Amino acid sequence: MTTAKFITLEGMDGAGKSTHIPTIIAALLARGHEVVSTREPGGTALGERLRELLLHENMHAETETLLMFAARREHIAAVIAPALARGAYVLSDRFTDATFAYQSGAKGVSAAKVELLEQWVQGDLQPDLTLLFDVPVEVSIQRLLAARSPDKFEREDAAFFTRIRQAYLQRAQQNPARFRIIDGSKSLDEVKNSVEEIISKL
Repeated sequence: MTTAKFITLEGMDGAGKSTHIPTIIAALLARGHEVVSTREPGGTALGERLRELLLHENMHAETETLLMFAARREHIAAVIAPALARGAYVLSDRFTDATFAYQSGAKGVSAAKVELLEQWVQGDLQPDLTLLFDVPVEVSIQRLLAARSPDKFEREDAAFFTRIRQAYLQRAQQNPARFRIIDGSKSLDEVKNSVEEIISKL
């Protein structure tokens, strides 16, 4: 029997999810698992090139969605599926829930179109566990103001982030067996403890 599991981290910009990737990797390695850590958009040479376009070029929301899924198809074929097939744990910083939140929830692309692309690109592949780092919109914005040079998503207004948050929470409500919601507004140590507790129960 394979021990493979597919774990994704989600949350709007500024929620702090990426900060806790090393914690998750360390916890899984300590339990003897091979861990493949990756990200979206990106994860492959082609995906990283598409990432630059997606984060910095203005384009129609449906074009953006199609490029996201193009990068995702390559990501699955080249990285995710092979790693899972050999029994590894795959940890991805964002996956399809982000498309439902950003391109559908925030930018208005039809959820039905996203679902059609999801089925075509992924088939039956879904994460085994999704950690949703949730923070109030004002916390997200404050953190982004103090961060690096913002990309085009990070420069959006509060209404945009509100729609993202609502879409993420709706996804979590629709998929309660897969999602674990983490309060990202707590202290770094408290969030780390929450993450470690969830991983320990895998």
